[in-house]
Amino acid sequence: MFLKLHSCYDLIPLSAKLIIFDVTLNVAKAFYALVYNNVRVAILWDSDKQQYAGMLTITDFIRILTHYYKSSDVPMTELEEHQIKTWREQLVEYTKPLVWIRPERSLYDAVRILLEKKVHRLPVFDAESGNALHILTHKRILKYLHLHMSQLPKPDFMNKTLEELSSLGTRGDITCVKEQTSLIKTMQLFIDKRVSAIPVVNEQNCLVDIYAKFDVINLAATRTYQNLDITVYQALNYRRQHFSGVATCNLSHTFQQIMDQIVNAGVHRLVLVDHQQHVLGIVSLSDILNFLIDSSCS
Repeated sequence: MFLKLHSCYDLIPLSAKLIIFDVTLNVAKAFYALVYNNVRVAILWDSDKQQYAGMLTITDFIRILTHYYKSSDVPMTELEEHQIKTWREQLVEYTKPLVWIRPERSLYDAVRILLEKKVHRLPVFDAESGNALHILTHKRILKYLHLHMSQLPKPDFMNKTLEELSSLGTRGDITCVKEQTSLIKTMQLFIDKRVSAIPVVNEQNCLVDIYAKFDVINLAATRTYQNLDITVYQALNYRRQHFSGVATCNLSHTFQQIMDQIVNAGVHRLVLVDHQQHVLGIVSLSDILNFLIDSSCS
């Protein structure tokens, strides 16, 4: 299989931005720094222990906000005052050991780790120096595979439709929110349902937008996280002017079309809808990679 023949080295760019924070850094400043550097994640370093401590992601920002938020009348001083290590100690049940990979390991190994550990980012560390080299993602791996697909044998399932491939993606009981749902309730759903994006529907239950974890970082960018009682509709105003619509697919789309669309659009998921724009399911990057891995094993 293609992924077994290529190593993590193949995906490490000549130049890339990698952010490392010490755990003594103030939480609010850390998230402002993510925004300023236009990145979604930072690696954490514990200078006392002289070792890497984990990752700081947008999910952490969401956990902090949902844990400490009371109302718009009660300032979240914890976010402004706490160091990263302070809230990691307070929310210790959510902190995971750092999962990483060596650059000489195969991309197949990287995908297996991403899927089995249920993580979205996998740091690549040099074994000898201990230096962080890159952070692998589902998106980057799938894009690399897609780039070389024309040179690879085409499996039969590539031409099968979503209707035929019933195991691809999540179908049925999809967590959605209405446009008037409060932002704090929506963010709590990220935690409770362990999802990375939530379709937004109107009163007719038709898809009109999607609120993803990445959208939450705008609260740090605009410093508006002190009022989470606003609606999802209001929270999405920041990108509405440039919004080209939710990336969707239907049951007649083939696996090849799904893969082409998700890579070319640069999105993390497609929302599966019927002809009335009712939400039927979601097909994510991890769903596609998981399907490819399962297909290669069988």
